Amino acid sequence: MKILLRWFLLAAALLLVAHLYSGVQVASFTSALIAALVLGLFNTLVRPLLVLLTLPVTLITLGLFLFVINALMFWAAASVLQGFGVTGFTAALIGSLLYSLCAMLIDVATERLFSRGG
Repeated sequence: MKILLRWFLLAAALLLVAHLYSGVQVASFTSALIAALVLGLFNTLVRPLLVLLTLPVTLITLGLFLFVINALMFWAAASVLQGFGVTGFTAALIGSLLYSLCAMLIDVATERLFSRGG
């Protein structure tokens, strides 16, 4: 139940990002659901490998290169999906920052909700 709620909320967050920032486009809630799923898969499967491969750069930049990796994941998801798009790397960077902030709030809210119910 928690996973489904988080997935729907992340899809809604993607729609919110598209509403707040014109560089990100989401065609429908269904597109947002698919995009949230693909973003989750990319962040689970591809992102750790990229973080490991770019560890020296990440250390030199004191972790700021992780923003670039997040933007690349956002951009990659938009490039493989129809109904979800970004206008360029800057749009992917801003979109990924907004989406990450929303995801952080969603994680806190769902943890509080499910810790009270359990």
